[in-house]
Amino acid sequence: MKMKKTASINPWGWVPTLYFAEGIPYFIVNTISVIMFTNMGMSKGDMAMYTSLLYLPWVIKPLWSPFVDIIRTKRWWVIAMQIVMSAAFAITAFSLPHPSPDVIASGNTPVSLFTLTLVIFWITAFASATHDIAADGFYMLALSTGDQAQFVGIRSTFYRLSSIFGQGVLVWLAGVIESSSGDIPNSWRITMLVTAVIFSLVTLYHTFVVPRPAGDTSSLKDDKPSVGAIFAEFGRTFKTYFMKPGVVLAIVFMLLYRLPEAFLLKLCMPFLVASRDIGGLGMSTANVGLAYGTIGVIFLTIGGILGGIFASRLGLKKSLWVMAACMTLPCLTFVYLSMAQPTNIVAISTAIAIEQFGYGFGFTAYMLYMMYFSEGEFKTSHYAICTAFMALSMLLPGMVAGYIQEAIGYVNFFWMVMACCIGTLIVSVMVYRKIDPTYGKK
Repeated sequence: MKMKKTASINPWGWVPTLYFAEGIPYFIVNTISVIMFTNMGMSKGDMAMYTSLLYLPWVIKPLWSPFVDIIRTKRWWVIAMQIVMSAAFAITAFSLPHPSPDVIASGNTPVSLFTLTLVIFWITAFASATHDIAADGFYMLALSTGDQAQFVGIRSTFYRLSSIFGQGVLVWLAGVIESSSGDIPNSWRITMLVTAVIFSLVTLYHTFVVPRPAGDTSSLKDDKPSVGAIFAEFGRTFKTYFMKPGVVLAIVFMLLYRLPEAFLLKLCMPFLVASRDIGGLGMSTANVGLAYGTIGVIFLTIGGILGGIFASRLGLKKSLWVMAACMTLPCLTFVYLSMAQPTNIVAISTAIAIEQFGYGFGFTAYMLYMMYFSEGEFKTSHYAICTAFMALSMLLPGMVAGYIQEAIGYVNFFWMVMACCIGTLIVSVMVYRKIDPTYGKK
């Protein structure tokens, strides 16, 4: 039976949950996996290498994004990918290995034990990247231009709330179970099972509530393009992107602006839980969830909101300098933490809050620049390509971060992160002259 088109469902009924669901798998795969594998004894080098590779689907998602338009509807893709991810979380919960406490304590748990887990996370990553494409496209189809503007802040807020849930609540839950039972693998097994149940309920809710706008149709069904025409248009999308004026400079900026954060992000949580005798802070999993996953994300959100207000008043060009400084200078907090090794949770949380606020504030310039560079024909596709370079900028440094830290120690590693801040400042100088002074102003 043909389903009735429903475009009139109140956006408050589905926009918040859609973007909450968009964030959960991303943070599970890219953040929770880091602390889970670390807690289960995987070496930092192996952990950083394999979890960084999980980021690859977000790097290459523009390669299949046109097919989301061509095959089926975006609503179909949203629901289908949520079903896949719900199943993946459940399978992860029941298939996690259970290495002995002695193996975990050695810090050299074989990667081979996690082969199935990594494969499932890999499938989850591809499903999540595809869900991102479909959800963003559906958002533009289902809402009028006015509603899109009204709900853009709402979608960002609930995406960040998913970060708090993923990095805060779930990590805290794992820590509480670990403290009460002393069984690290089981704590993560239960945590992933809870995630699977919650995500399944959200998926079921979306099956009935997400609207069916008339404009959400399959291009293949309506237009019946030939395979040759599909791939010709696909090729033109990429051709026009790489023929844009200043494309090389733009790519360099997108690859290097976040260089300090790319290194820092991969090792900050392992640093917090690492024993004090090897340079870490020796925090419990529950306290990491509180300090980094909750307080840190709250200040990240505040920084992002204030960054948006600041940029809208001054424009991208005038705000770039301030935001580049806020992106880099707070990295000093981890130099302090590694050198002083404080035990006070308030001091640690304050340092993390400062670093995360600066990152949230400074990241606004990065997002605005990608929008600025994507202006013109194929705006949506070109922005997707920009996000691929953004993902690549996080993947490449993350792959080697663990090995560098193991070679030079935490103090020297965080000083190296500060040295990388020079790269952020240099590329900011280079693009500054090319930016329209009026762009981003209200």
